[in-house]
Amino acid sequence: MTTATLTPDATTQTESWAPNLLKGKVGVIFGVAHKTSIAWAIAKALHGAGMQLAFTYQGERLEKNVRELVEPTMEGSLIVPCDVTDDAQVAAVFKQIDDKYGKLDTLVHSVAFSKKEELQGEYMNTTREGFALAHDISAYSLTAMTKAARPLFAKAGGGNIITMTYLGGERVVQNYNVMGVAKASLEMSLRYLAKDLGPENVRVNGISAGPIKTLAARGITGFSTILNKMEELTPMQRNITADEVAGTALYLASPMSGGVTGEVIHVDAGFHMMGF
Repeated sequence: MTTATLTPDATTQTESWAPNLLKGKVGVIFGVAHKTSIAWAIAKALHGAGMQLAFTYQGERLEKNVRELVEPTMEGSLIVPCDVTDDAQVAAVFKQIDDKYGKLDTLVHSVAFSKKEELQGEYMNTTREGFALAHDISAYSLTAMTKAARPLFAKAGGGNIITMTYLGGERVVQNYNVMGVAKASLEMSLRYLAKDLGPENVRVNGISAGPIKTLAARGITGFSTILNKMEELTPMQRNITADEVAGTALYLASPMSGGVTGEVIHVDAGFHMMGF
């Protein structure tokens, strides 16, 4: 079997795809942790299209990572701390965005966490504490952010929310375990939020990305096996790139997706549709 390779067009950096498409717009990115983060690829795409951005981080180690990425390339961006399990800190983020920008057009939620020991073995061994933690950070945080962002969307006359999910929220993926259950909760949450906010011209959508070598993915037992299997079984016979996910986020953040809400868009080279 031969493996397809990306064409030069497919690897074009997203930050140069659509200059000025989002000029005058303001976004906030939750979830940048490393240069390989999907959230960082999305940030580059939105910034390249003219959007002003704010970023959050949790803890000194991640603050260093975020600042080293953002400050040289996106001068003037707001960078603030946030523990997404603390409603007061979430509210403080949006207060600072309001003070600096006066509105919000796009919220990118790329936050998920589970203890490493919960991502191996049998799902039934998930602890009560581990279940609650995974759902609080990975699913409820979207609702908490949305509630705090709502007044800023009103000032913008509407907006959009983009969250990151994975096929493990729809189907059983070995070792994904409690994170899959949390992603299922996240996907249902985005639909209820889309219903709540539709009358206010705020759209809520998700991107279900195929596996990518990110810092977070390394915590999943057997991730390399998943990556290799995906490459073999997808219709396109390759894995996806973070830039391809970012391109879909750019579409969702733009007027081109103006009638799209409550959707989960798969960016996985077609793997989600395959039967065996």
